[in-house]
Amino acid sequence: MYVVDKRRCGVNIVLDFVSKYETLHEVLADHKLAALGDAYVNFLFSVAESRKNREPMGVRVDNNLLALALRKAGLRKLLRSRISRHEQADAVEALIVYAWIRNVMTIEEGVEILEQDRDAAEAFCSLILIAKEKLSL
Repeated sequence: MYVVDKRRCGVNIVLDFVSKYETLHEVLADHKLAALGDAYVNFLFSVAESRKNREPMGVRVDNNLLALALRKAGLRKLLRSRISRHEQADAVEALIVYAWIRNVMTIEEGVEILEQDRDAAEAFCSLILIAKEKLSL
């Protein structure tokens, strides 16, 4: 079930079936949340790249890029020691979409953060750190 609440500028969709986590580790480890996050992160990055290039673009974010951003943000240490780059990317995707689900970061904010830096890994590092801070986990 979902609820549509027209607050702020735009439509806010509350996904009430998503658990409220108490720790950052719980968010990073949720594979179902990561699956939703995959589509969400690709959307954010596609919009940011479309704005930068002034033409519509559909972009898939590479797992290596997200894994690098996770390390730059200093959050790699929160995951198991023997974990693939794909799983590291999943953790990033889960965190970013969770910030949106919990209404602490809008789509517009996410796009603006990704637009600010020419280096995509640095841009995602900033997005990760801001999402973490706003979630207060």
